[in-house]
Amino acid sequence: MAGTRAHGMGAGWLAAAMALWLAFAGPATAQRVEGDRAQARGLYQAEVSVRGQGEAERASGFARALAEVLAKLTGDRSVGDRPGVADALRDAGNYVAGFDYRQDEGVSPTTGAPTYGTTLVVRFEQAEVDDFVAALGLPVWPSPRPKPVLWLAIDDGSGPRLVGLSKAEAARSVLERAQERGYRLGLPNGTAAEQAAAGAIWRGDAAAIARLSARYSPPMQLMGKLYRNGSGWAADWIFVDHGKVLDRWTTSDRSALRAMAGGADGAADALSRRYAKAEPIGEPGRYTVAFTGLDDAGDYLRLVAWLRDVPVVRDATPVAASPGRLELQLELATGLPGLRRVLDAELLESVGEDDAHPEFRVH
Repeated sequence: MAGTRAHGMGAGWLAAAMALWLAFAGPATAQRVEGDRAQARGLYQAEVSVRGQGEAERASGFARALAEVLAKLTGDRSVGDRPGVADALRDAGNYVAGFDYRQDEGVSPTTGAPTYGTTLVVRFEQAEVDDFVAALGLPVWPSPRPKPVLWLAIDDGSGPRLVGLSKAEAARSVLERAQERGYRLGLPNGTAAEQAAAGAIWRGDAAAIARLSARYSPPMQLMGKLYRNGSGWAADWIFVDHGKVLDRWTTSDRSALRAMAGGADGAADALSRRYAKAEPIGEPGRYTVAFTGLDDAGDYLRLVAWLRDVPVVRDATPVAASPGRLELQLELATGLPGLRRVLDAELLESVGEDDAHPEFRVH
């Protein structure tokens, strides 16, 4: 019977399978998560502001939330510009495990009137995200991640003062920004000896701060001095890892909070440059790939569904069909190595490693 079914396939089954291709393009339905106050936690969750709870706005929110998750995983704020990532962001709904909305109330800085906003909180499937990160060859900033000590001195006109643990609220914007980038910053206890170190921070004496920070772990320090700069604020930063200065930078803004938050971004950039690693990937391009073992319509549908969900596959064009065999020209974001990384072992297996004539068998 299997032979009879296969004999009747060929171009007819190919046309039917390709006609069904678009049927798998719709967004996945997410299960809403109920809670008193929805909040993103961990590397695979993110929250973004939205203008409403409509489907189009939610789809846009999913894409922005996934971009934030990828930025945390890789440490790369420009990860959306890497090959294949834009396609994954368009299909962000496919990776959503659940979502919820949160209503936030604030105060307008200009009028003092109450303001209200809607935040979309999204949880993504870790395994699914990890698969396409590997397939696209994105760098991964491994966990657990270090918790550098933040040595921050602020001068609002009355001299520099160290922000110790008891004054953590003063450093809230930089501490929260670090969490958004996928790591945490610690604060010194603020002892008298540490308070006296505000002068060393102001001089940029990284060695003195490293010695003072020896009681804390890990041996990483983010030094920053925040001061008034014309009508706004500026902050000078130094990031030290095991006694070595990894980077120096300056941030400025009309808002002291935003100028301060830039310290967390610079430290994340320095850490990810040093510790995030990417596996080698293949060359983007078009590859003719054969799929065998297609005994009935169900096999075709399973293959089509899988190809629609794989982020490395940008496009597919039918080339030839024969009983039990289908050849497609696939446009691949990271070549055949990327495709092989995301093979579903329950569906497909690679037949040899011949990149000139790649073949995959459907189970």
